Amino acid sequence: MLHPDTWEIAAPPGDKPVLVVIVDTEEEFDWARPLARENVGVSAMRAQLRAHRVFEKYGVRPTYVLDYPVASQADGAAPLKELFADGLCDIGAHLHPWVNPPFEETVCNANSYPGNLPPALERAKLARLTEAIEETFGRRPTVYKAGRYGAGFATTATLEALGYEVDTSVVPQTDLTPSEGPDFSRCGAHPYWFGGSRRLLEIPMTVGFAGLLRGLGRTLYDRLAGPAGMRLHLPGVFARAGLIDRITLTPEGITHAEHRRLTDTLLAAGHRVFSFTYHSPSLAPGNTPYVRNEAELRGFLDRFERYFDYFFGEIGGQAMTAQEVYTALSTQRRAVH
Repeated sequence: MLHPDTWEIAAPPGDKPVLVVIVDTEEEFDWARPLARENVGVSAMRAQLRAHRVFEKYGVRPTYVLDYPVASQADGAAPLKELFADGLCDIGAHLHPWVNPPFEETVCNANSYPGNLPPALERAKLARLTEAIEETFGRRPTVYKAGRYGAGFATTATLEALGYEVDTSVVPQTDLTPSEGPDFSRCGAHPYWFGGSRRLLEIPMTVGFAGLLRGLGRTLYDRLAGPAGMRLHLPGVFARAGLIDRITLTPEGITHAEHRRLTDTLLAAGHRVFSFTYHSPSLAPGNTPYVRNEAELRGFLDRFERYFDYFFGEIGGQAMTAQEVYTALSTQRRAVH
């Protein structure tokens, strides 16, 4: 998935814009502290039903990509099992290596990206997670998102070997190598086919640039976000001036106005598949920096509703799961070929 010359850009699944909701469904841990194998609490999973009141109102079926602590503990899986059985959500896999057996690697920042592990260990961990999800939910997952977006050069072969069909790990135009992660600098936001026979579908996170200077993209933004630029708060200055703003389609730290600006910009550029994503612990105040109290939670959920009103009402979009996008595009592709 990291070799753009092997991709095949996927055609849009129809005329209507499509919204996919991906939830990074994981244990609670302090993002500011070192990772630890002991951090496997999943009490925040009880809070997921608050978001489902919004999802059901708009006919959205989110895809919960589950990590091992959620999939393997009753307190983690139980809140989702009934929703899944009722057809109100879909499931996938989300690999956090430090809390996913087999435990053979040293717990450190580099090894928190699954793609940095030895290929055999990455595969063994994802195989164990896949089995845990299948045992708990009665269905083998086919949608994957690497923990910390940590796809690597062996990840494609692992996904193919384990029967996955969709990956959602890519963060377009983003280089994570300064923090020992992957480099997605050459990746765009359009879905694309990849793999040995191009049968895997990538649905990247929706990340892009808006503003008068958006055409300069990463070239300009990387300079603004460098050490000197950050000291002068240049990314914020240029964003407020309407010149260039890097925006991710998430309710975590992003405003409704920014959501609209990004979506309008991408629509005008021909983009038709959008991925709205967040972390499950954000629904229980105090677990992430984005939702620290009940008031912030209300604002968080309000951003869901305002975006869905805009996407489904104003621009006439439709909701699909990641797997439904895969099925639609596969059918369309077979008809063409």
